[in-house]
Amino acid sequence: MIVSKFGGTSVGTFDAMVHSASIVADNPDRKLIVISATSGTTNDLVALESPSLTSTEREQLIHDIENRHLTIISNLENRKVLISTLQRQLSELRAHLEQFGRDKRWKDKLYAFGELMSTRIFTEVLRQHGVNAEWLDARKIIKTDSTFGNATPDLAMIKKKADQLITGDAVFLTQGFIGSDIFGSTTTLGRGGSDFSAALFAEAVGADQLEIWTDVAGVYTTDPRLVSKAKPIPEITFDEAAELSVFGGKVLHPATLKPAMRSGIKVRVADSKRPEIPGTFVVTKTEKEPVVRAISLRKDQTLLTVKSLDMLHQHGFLAKLFSVLAENKISVDLVTTSEVSVSLTLDTAVKASNKVELTEKVYRQLNEFCDVEVEKNLSLIALIGNRLNVTSGISGQLFNLLKEYNIRLVCHGASAYNLCFLVDEDKGDEIVQLIHKKFIE
Repeated sequence: MIVSKFGGTSVGTFDAMVHSASIVADNPDRKLIVISATSGTTNDLVALESPSLTSTEREQLIHDIENRHLTIISNLENRKVLISTLQRQLSELRAHLEQFGRDKRWKDKLYAFGELMSTRIFTEVLRQHGVNAEWLDARKIIKTDSTFGNATPDLAMIKKKADQLITGDAVFLTQGFIGSDIFGSTTTLGRGGSDFSAALFAEAVGADQLEIWTDVAGVYTTDPRLVSKAKPIPEITFDEAAELSVFGGKVLHPATLKPAMRSGIKVRVADSKRPEIPGTFVVTKTEKEPVVRAISLRKDQTLLTVKSLDMLHQHGFLAKLFSVLAENKISVDLVTTSEVSVSLTLDTAVKASNKVELTEKVYRQLNEFCDVEVEKNLSLIALIGNRLNVTSGISGQLFNLLKEYNIRLVCHGASAYNLCFLVDEDKGDEIVQLIHKKFIE
């Protein structure tokens, strides 16, 4: 059994939906299909949450959403029913926008409209391709806690609901990104959560393979926009892929891999416009294990350095530091320490959409027990591979190659699968090009 997930660009237009439906119809083992909202729709829904929108601006956004879906529907045979369904959904959207108390619960219900619209349309596209498609509300299966905006799935309940509702010979078509809590309120798994949803479904139904259909031909050795000789990787291990996704690879959502790793489900990343290209398989063990498999670049990094003589031969300083960061929901990536200072990289860039920053409150709390220095405009470069912590000479080759550059905060040895460091942001691209040429080309 195969669970297939199609992203927003793979269902964003009628032609894209036709391509994706052809892929589903091509293999009878594709029994559960998870799709995202049509590309651009979730961004429009997010824009609608702003209370400062004028009525004209609000109607323009709704009009854009409507036209995007009507353009696809106009190419379908059963368009009257779909137009009626879409108009009902838009009426519900307008009614929801009139409600007060725009908290995270309200936002999750707002964001869910995108997937609910796209799946109704794609179900009909599948049927026109001869697929016995059945629409399924993901909220009946993906049960979560009530942490709106970033809900945690209830794995036992998801398994129970899947066993009850996913039966028979039909091909089930459902939504990514959304679920519901025990009270029936709509929840979301966070941006990028459609991949996570697909992995949860795959685990729940005991799938043999999870396919992530996107707009690139797999996981590349680095960003092909930076390096023209970057190439798709035929196979990569779960451990390597997890490191790559955390350190800047944009193909796989980090949380996606957890259910697949738990259940030993093979993951395939492929291009929906070129399905004949194998793409990348993410597996437990690969035939080849190169020392350097890929290189990632993550820009907009922040380096926080704290200094205090109280650290010298004392205990509890790190606990105090991390408790302040935890209290303010600031996640830490890399850490290096000396006797009197600690340097950290922060994921403020990753959460830029949520406006997470080092606030005055954080500075005030830290200044109570240490001196604080903040540096921005840095990039994090990571070498992803195998046995990096025990391969003799790898760091010598790397830093000899980069002897003309200023290297900051090196993390080497903590993981067998990555070696990473900070550089000035304006040097990041050319350093990635140098490393790719040396270790991969």
